[in-house]
Amino acid sequence: MKLKEWIFTIYSYLPIIREIRQIRDTLRGIYTEIASLKSIEIVRLFDFQLSKHSRYGDPKRLHRYAFQINSQNQEDGMIAEIFNRIGIKKHIFAEIGIGDGHENNTAFLISQGWHGFWIDSSNVVSQTLQSKPNIKKLVKLSVAFVSKENIKTIFEQLEVPIEIDLLSIDVDQNTYYIWESLDKYKPRVVVIEYNSLLPPYIEWKVEYNSDKVWDCSQNFGGSLKAFENLGKKLGYSLIGCDFSGTNAFFVRKDLVTDKFATPFTAENHYEPPRYKIDVKRGHKSQILDSF
Repeated sequence: MKLKEWIFTIYSYLPIIREIRQIRDTLRGIYTEIASLKSIEIVRLFDFQLSKHSRYGDPKRLHRYAFQINSQNQEDGMIAEIFNRIGIKKHIFAEIGIGDGHENNTAFLISQGWHGFWIDSSNVVSQTLQSKPNIKKLVKLSVAFVSKENIKTIFEQLEVPIEIDLLSIDVDQNTYYIWESLDKYKPRVVVIEYNSLLPPYIEWKVEYNSDKVWDCSQNFGGSLKAFENLGKKLGYSLIGCDFSGTNAFFVRKDLVTDKFATPFTAENHYEPPRYKIDVKRGHKSQILDSF
């Protein structure tokens, strides 16, 4: 044994060193417990506020129905409630921007008997699908960097039907232009990521650049008012946003009737950025089995 290793071994067995290590381990355990309790309290407070608040407790709004299985911001529950009101026609989805496949707006739907199309610029999701053959057969995947110039071609190559039940777009930068380019498609519900840093009365969208990706600045996507007006142009009504101020929900106008909170405006449905609110329920994201 080298002298340095011998000295370290003797040093490690000194009583004061053992005591310091025990204190360190105890403090780590306390910190972990505090973090866990903090997360639990945040979840409890979040649920309580949604149920009691005059705005968020409104049964025609979506917030009280929010829950999270595979989505990032409890969109799973809000999407489920939308289809509870308007019904499901084909059980078909298309999602642009799906990450590794474990955390997105459509993974949970697969376990509910849905099938559809995933599009992402990264091939990492292929590994996820390879490990789950029962799910792989339900999803057609396209690995491509989408732009307003190629998105229609990608949809045509995948043979996406003109009418599907759900379209979700999360590409951070050029979201506005991607949705605008899909004008011939008529999904019944659309989920769009919006830039909630902009107040609801401002209509703004990022300048289009087909090659640009999000640089983590506030210069991305479009304001809720911009998406409200684009939705109107394409035949959709803005019917809600998630509590974190991340996603906006649109329903095709012929399906809205009196099922959602009016008016269908950015001013009524806007939620400010609450990105740091952690309401995760404590489990690792995984696509549920589908049979």
